[in-house]
Amino acid sequence: MTAVSMTVNGKAVSADVEDRTLLVYFLREHLQLTGTHIGCDTSQCGACTVHLDGKAVKSCTIFVGQADGANVTTIEGLARDGVLHPVQEAFRENHGLQCGFCTPGMIMTAVDMIRRKPNLDREIIRHELEGNICRCTGYHNIVSAIEDAANRMKESAKDNAA
Repeated sequence: MTAVSMTVNGKAVSADVEDRTLLVYFLREHLQLTGTHIGCDTSQCGACTVHLDGKAVKSCTIFVGQADGANVTTIEGLARDGVLHPVQEAFRENHGLQCGFCTPGMIMTAVDMIRRKPNLDREIIRHELEGNICRCTGYHNIVSAIEDAANRMKESAKDNAA
């Protein structure tokens, strides 16, 4: 057993875990944060994407010990004071989800994508989504949602700078 401590969605957490425990299982089973989904267990689908120290990572490929001391954000940690994150809002308004299974990973990927590349176009968005699989859609509404969110966030940044 290994003792781990980290900040998850702004709260300090500690636990004793087996060395082989993956971050996705720690989040789901130990912390009951079930918004992070397990889709493939092979790092192909992106359903398990979370932010580790601000960067999107597939939590099925990281041992929880590797996150010791880190700041982890899951889909549950994006909304603030009951207000959806702009990407969550854009997914809702643009119908960027169907069954919802891939949605948390798509949203976490999109937040990181917009942070890294604020001047997105549809081609860049599609390229950046290559590590995320949606089995229900043709990605059109997902791409539209991310494009909308990026524009909203860009406008919000301009308004806040003025």
